[in-house]
Amino acid sequence: MKEMACSIYKTKKRDGLYLYVKEQDDFSEVPAEVMQQFTALEHVFDLTLSLERPLARAEVSEVIKSLATQGFYIQMPPQHEDPIDTIQLPDSLHG
Repeated sequence: MKEMACSIYKTKKRDGLYLYVKEQDDFSEVPAEVMQQFTALEHVFDLTLSLERPLARAEVSEVIKSLATQGFYIQMPPQHEDPIDTIQLPDSLHG
């Protein structure tokens, strides 16, 4: 499958955590344990996934596969980066 429509939701509970489902407001294939992590869902947008158009933080082929087989996909928040105070700046930037 090269293309698939989906709806994307975020939760106010955890920044960067997204739930993709095949149809807007249809969570029938999402297990109750997963839905517990997505309290206070907010619809972000609808999207047609395409192998021709990459996603910023997920492999589009994996998202399509998960939607086709499980009925949903979870995009986890990005790994935390080092705090700014641990980044070494060149001496020329220290003013």
